[in-house]
Amino acid sequence: MKKDITITVRIPIKMKEELKRYGVEVSKVVRKSLEEEIKKRKLEELKNAAGRLGVLLAKIPDDEIIRTIREARESR
Repeated sequence: MKKDITITVRIPIKMKEELKRYGVEVSKVVRKSLEEEIKKRKLEELKNAAGRLGVLLAKIPDDEIIRTIREARESR
C-alpha cells in the first residue's frame, strides 16, 4: 500500500512557465523544502525544551548535583 499523499498548490502561470523552462523538478524542490522546514521546526522545539530544562536545572543546588554524580559513579 502506497504511503504517500498528493498536495496541490496554486502558483502564477508565469512561475509555472519558468519552472518548465529551467527544467525544475517541482516535486523534488517541494519535498526538500518541506524536509528542511520540518528539521528547522524540530530544532527550534529542541532549543525551547533545552531552555526550559536549563531553568529547572538551575533550581537544583550545586551540592545536590555533585552528590548525585558521585553516587552514580560509585554504583558502577
